[in-house]
Amino acid sequence: MTISMPVKHILPLAVAKQVAAAAEAKAFEQGWPVVIVIVDDAGKLLLLQRLDGTMLASIDIAINKAVCALTFKRPTKSFEDALIGGRQAILGLPGAIPINGGLPLYYQGEIVGAIGVSGVKADEDAQVAAAGAEWLSSFDTHDE
Repeated sequence: MTISMPVKHILPLAVAKQVAAAAEAKAFEQGWPVVIVIVDDAGKLLLLQRLDGTMLASIDIAINKAVCALTFKRPTKSFEDALIGGRQAILGLPGAIPINGGLPLYYQGEIVGAIGVSGVKADEDAQVAAAGAEWLSSFDTHDE
């Protein structure tokens, strides 16, 4: 019997910087002062950018949004929607952040990390996060 190890994609810092740059471009375009956080597939901080004028509380909020999106493998908006829909039990889930702005990051169908954004309205945070996630989803290693 032959046993082989699976191949696992990782999110290198150079790629995380590009994801953050795409998110930052969206924030600058709209004039939104935000914190942009990228975590790796273990939920550990890989990159943090705090744009000028962002409130300090946004640092921890962005980190928590990213970790939530990674550990639950879904956008944090799903928790916000559940809470709005009356599912208060969401508040009892350890690590659940029911505020839009956190997204898992996928590469070739595999979660490689997550992005969390905080600093403006939750739906605006989500637009910034989506800009970063969309950049990664269109990333092609053959272009390097």
